[in-house]
Amino acid sequence: MKKVKNGDIRPDYRRRDLGPGVRGKHLEAYRSGSNLVLLSPDVAEVFPTDDAVNEALRAFARVARRTALKTRRVGKREPAGRQ
Repeated sequence: MKKVKNGDIRPDYRRRDLGPGVRGKHLEAYRSGSNLVLLSPDVAEVFPTDDAVNEALRAFARVARRTALKTRRVGKREPAGRQ
């Protein structure tokens, strides 16, 4: 898309007709809205719906939590030289 310089606006559009610009007008809606993720074509073949993706990610999160808990318990050793 071609960038338009301030003086290149069509004559039928006037800045004053557009109203004041409000910074952050849609920020709250954006933050509370949905997260969009672009899936690679090969991944989209395996997970064709948003429900399939969510189910797979929840299963992965459960496994990751269990693995992290086991790793923390096993990893708590006294440093060498302190006995």
